[in-house]
Amino acid sequence: MGFLKTCVLRRNACTAVCFWRRQVVQKPSVRKISTTSPRSTVMPAWVIDKYGSNEVLRFTQNMMIPMIHYPNEVIIKVHAASINPIDVNMRSGYGATALNMKRDPLHIKIKGEEFPLTLGRDVSGVVMECGLDVRYFKPGDEVSHKPKSLTHTQAASLPYVALTAWSAINKIGGLNDKNCTGKRVLILGASGGVGTFAIQVVKAWDAHVTAVCSQDASELVRKLGADDVIDYKSGNMEEQLKSLKPFDFILDSVGGSTETWALSCLKKWSGATYVTLVTPFLLNMDRLGIADGMLQTGVTVGSKTLKHFWQGVHYRWAFFMASGPYLDDIAELVDAGKIQPVIEKTFPFSKVPEAFLKVERGHARGKTVVSVV
Repeated sequence: MGFLKTCVLRRNACTAVCFWRRQVVQKPSVRKISTTSPRSTVMPAWVIDKYGSNEVLRFTQNMMIPMIHYPNEVIIKVHAASINPIDVNMRSGYGATALNMKRDPLHIKIKGEEFPLTLGRDVSGVVMECGLDVRYFKPGDEVSHKPKSLTHTQAASLPYVALTAWSAINKIGGLNDKNCTGKRVLILGASGGVGTFAIQVVKAWDAHVTAVCSQDASELVRKLGADDVIDYKSGNMEEQLKSLKPFDFILDSVGGSTETWALSCLKKWSGATYVTLVTPFLLNMDRLGIADGMLQTGVTVGSKTLKHFWQGVHYRWAFFMASGPYLDDIAELVDAGKIQPVIEKTFPFSKVPEAFLKVERGHARGKTVVSVV
């Protein structure tokens, strides 16, 4: 992964994710350029020069330190970062069409000019410099508004999976602390980063949770609060789930053939909802281009939504959503001891390629984190 020891972060359209501070910081009218060290213009980084397998990752000591281009950006010194499956996919070119459009909406650059490219979603670190419009941070602030009990390594493991799960459960699924009590929730892919967070959130809201994972992860998900655990390797997972009482909400981070049968496990005509995190959105744009890809995506999700609506259940897609207020809510749950980071393994910055391979092999038991400082 192309982890920079310094990166640029925006308040809304962010390239990395962090816990946002609540307080507003008053800034002087003149930007203090000296907040970035005048003695250093380069830094160590892991980058890629083309899309491909793990061999494309390259370490350099001479990556230019990012500059602030917009007034709502900050530059941060990264202390820790975590790797998500989407980072591995993007190393291979997944989502390149959409991301290049975001980087270059006027198509000024030619293909390939995004390289050398750095990858990554989650960071925890310290603010080095702020854009003129930034009011939430000042140089020297910890970017993660984390509980005092969390280290940078722990804080870096949460934001991307937390916001993805929160988007699916709360924003798309409509569940919250006021309406979740007693709801029956099924989580497919419960031992991964999103799954381990999702279990803790809905348990904090007093739901009944059924978790699907492999047998060797059952102890972990039970400790996180799962009431029932189903081993997907048992050979009769579908039958076991259909033999249980119907569910009010299903979160699917596995995809594939699961959606062909999972919706039959929902309560009919009760507002029950199935939300999947595995969608063809970026793949369609990579394959068909922006316009045709978005059209195909709209047709696909529209037809599936309508089909299942007439069968008495709701079918939805969910995506990561960057949101400072959501992260404030999540931080409150962490402060209250209702959410804890689940980290499977931590790698030093020198072993980023090994961390990528770890995530690429799958079968996660929480998050993989890289310690940078």
